Amino acid sequence: MTIEDLSGSFTITGNNQDEEGASYKGRLDLTLDEDNRVIAKWLINGSQSQSGTGFFKDNILVVNFNYKGDNNLVYKGVVVYKCITKDVLEGFWSEKHGDSKYLGAERCYRIGTQKELQN
Repeated sequence: MTIEDLSGSFTITGNNQDEEGASYKGRLDLTLDEDNRVIAKWLINGSQSQSGTGFFKDNILVVNFNYKGDNNLVYKGVVVYKCITKDVLEGFWSEKHGDSKYLGAERCYRIGTQKELQN
């Protein structure tokens, strides 16, 4: 798999980094900049925008992300995706101010693929 294979849009399902592990859904758009860095943009539950930049090696994608919370504070974190195929990503994430006893989790399916349609 190459870094160019990552570009595209994905549906996501995930669980938050807390004891309850509340679930969420959304969309992830991946593009490449002129230096072949990965640019990631999430839209969580139709309202929360997050963005980040990352790098790719050995089918692992690492993205440092941030977003502005409801309280106008900026939250930062990192997500690590294992690229199962170019259409399926499985990841875990942590935020700086999240509950350190837990990790968030996320699964991503390229929009328009059979796996995405099944979820």
